[in-house]
Amino acid sequence: METETLVFINSQYQGKGTMERNMARTDTQLKTDVLAELEYEPSVKGTDIGVLVKNGVVTLNGSVPSFSEKYGAVRVVKRVAGVKAIADDIEVKLPSSLHRTDGDIATEAAHQIEWSTSIPAQTIQITVREGWVTLEGQVEWWHQKQTAEDAVRYLAGVTGVTNLISIKPELVAVDVEAAIASAFERNSLVDADTITVDIAGNKVVLRGTVENYLEREEAERTAWSTCGVFSVDNQIKVEWSSGFVE
Repeated sequence: METETLVFINSQYQGKGTMERNMARTDTQLKTDVLAELEYEPSVKGTDIGVLVKNGVVTLNGSVPSFSEKYGAVRVVKRVAGVKAIADDIEVKLPSSLHRTDGDIATEAAHQIEWSTSIPAQTIQITVREGWVTLEGQVEWWHQKQTAEDAVRYLAGVTGVTNLISIKPELVAVDVEAAIASAFERNSLVDADTITVDIAGNKVVLRGTVENYLEREEAERTAWSTCGVFSVDNQIKVEWSSGFVE
């Protein structure tokens, strides 16, 4: 199975909170922080994960014993201040105890999705090839698409997941822009003043700047949760505060 490479592009990062964190991180400092964060995270063993940093771009390589650990490693690096982009070149090398046939994985994946109360019955198609799970189908909500992926990501024997599920909500009379703006105002994790929302039909485009990945992802999740949204183009940039704080 070909190694999956995911790249997350951000704008210039700078730390915040103290004078030191408000200065641009060198590649050496950033590598130290990434390695420390991987070691700090209990769900990631990290012993066989290599880290390369060049111009703020972090490349993860090496191998892990499960797809869930590969996924977790990327999530960990996302929260490190100063990261501009992440290239995920980690390979999943299953130990013999976790090897399962594609048929067994497909059966278990189908059961997990079938048992989920969030996913409508018989809306998801599952294909497994060499442990790599591909999800297809159509649901009404973004959270249903994510729930389906979460249901199979941690199964034994899974080496990767491709989520091709499309989202097509019911057409209802809703002012999407106003609904999203109101949701941002209610959300304590999102600064509504730094984000603009553009609507083109049923497509939402988010622009602006935030100070961390969590806020960027929360803004996208909020947009997806609005009734009538078919797609979200998240163009929000992450820019750590550049002012000096005593």
